[in-house]
Amino acid sequence: MKKQRFKRPHVALGSFLTEKGISGRLLVLFFVSFAMAITLAPPTQHYFAQRAQISALQADVADNQKKLNVALAELQLWRDPNYVKSQARERLHFVMPGERQYIVIGTNEAVSTDANTAAPVNEKFPIGIPWYSRVISSITSVGATNP
Repeated sequence: MKKQRFKRPHVALGSFLTEKGISGRLLVLFFVSFAMAITLAPPTQHYFAQRAQISALQADVADNQKKLNVALAELQLWRDPNYVKSQARERLHFVMPGERQYIVIGTNEAVSTDANTAAPVNEKFPIGIPWYSRVISSITSVGATNP
């Protein structure tokens, strides 16, 4: 006697999907949408990356434009002969022919009225000792008086 084989009944794909609630049209729509998404993903990513790069470059151009405006304003100042003269007087201590320049030193420092102020070096160290002994004495005395 032959063994009987149990065969599954042949079911068409369309009938299986309709039984589960998914139609063939919906499946095709899903695959087409998936293919379009895969096709459009890289260009979309490149688009947004380029937009970010363009924004960064525009900000850089605006910053450089501000720096250029500042440099042009400074150049306009340096084209003025009176400004150049004032800068030469202030920075390089130049004077015009026939003028005398006096440099006052120490006007920005406040006068100390503290009782613990250090005495001048000439009073602390006697004359007649070698210079290197004076240097060593001044270093040790400053280290001893300051906390």
